[in-house]
Amino acid sequence: MTDNKKEVLLDVKDLTVQFGSKRKPFTAVDHVSFQIYKGETFGVVGESGSGKTTIGRAIIRINPTATGDIIYDGQKINGRISRALDKEVTRKIQMIFQDPMASLNERAKVDYIVAEGLLNLPKKVSKEERAQIVSEALDSVGLLPEFASRFPHEFSGGQRQRIGIARAMVMQPEFIIADEPISALDVSIRAQVLNLMAKLQRERGLTYLFISHDLSVMRFICDRVAVVHKGVIVELAETEELFEHPLHPYTQALLSAIPMPDPERERGKVLKVYDPSIHDYSVDKPSFTEIRPGHFIWANAKELADYEKAY
Repeated sequence: MTDNKKEVLLDVKDLTVQFGSKRKPFTAVDHVSFQIYKGETFGVVGESGSGKTTIGRAIIRINPTATGDIIYDGQKINGRISRALDKEVTRKIQMIFQDPMASLNERAKVDYIVAEGLLNLPKKVSKEERAQIVSEALDSVGLLPEFASRFPHEFSGGQRQRIGIARAMVMQPEFIIADEPISALDVSIRAQVLNLMAKLQRERGLTYLFISHDLSVMRFICDRVAVVHKGVIVELAETEELFEHPLHPYTQALLSAIPMPDPERERGKVLKVYDPSIHDYSVDKPSFTEIRPGHFIWANAKELADYEKAY
């Protein structure tokens, strides 16, 4: 699963996340494995409740893991880790949340919201330095420095999401988890935020884990995409490969639901419905297999042979 020409920044191995009691645990993420290369945008897509956000929250240590390893830059970061490593992870990995209003402290001014992460840095930052850092962070996301003295409710949805991005950027991270960062925004604002994220990635060499339910957005911004269904990655491939050769029935169903701008084609398209009962895993157990270089699929031996023929 490793491309020897690329540097692996994040390696998720056999990750399982469970909620509930020990007697009756609910498995939200079930033995998931993938790698993210330095400098790329890796997408995780699936319907609501599929476990995609849980994966992101486990990486950033919000959700505890039941089994598996999360290796970041050669160091295991899940489970019990040292306080020094925890602070290092907090600085290097940041998250942009789905709802820009709910993720901002309504009672705090923008200057405190953006600079709050600096309080965890070993080096103390003076008031003047803090003001300068906040000003530069706001400027980097296209907001005026004087916005620092305002409250979140004084801004539009797109501006609030830019504040969330500035809050992440102020820590000078290497890796950013973007959890549906545009789903709560107007259509006219979405492209602005996506273009801003792409610009920051080019300028700062950032690596993104982009979580979304919208495959059309994934095609625009992601290098590779993993499709998640009920906590399991059912297909993973480079973005164009996934769109041109979708193999798993669930991936095909998601792609068939993408709206088409042409009314004639939209009326004529056939919507596919995924039925999990088509899989018989009672005897022939499935595994995550590389069917083509870089193209992985969750299938048993019989399904794999069928996919090979259909490729």
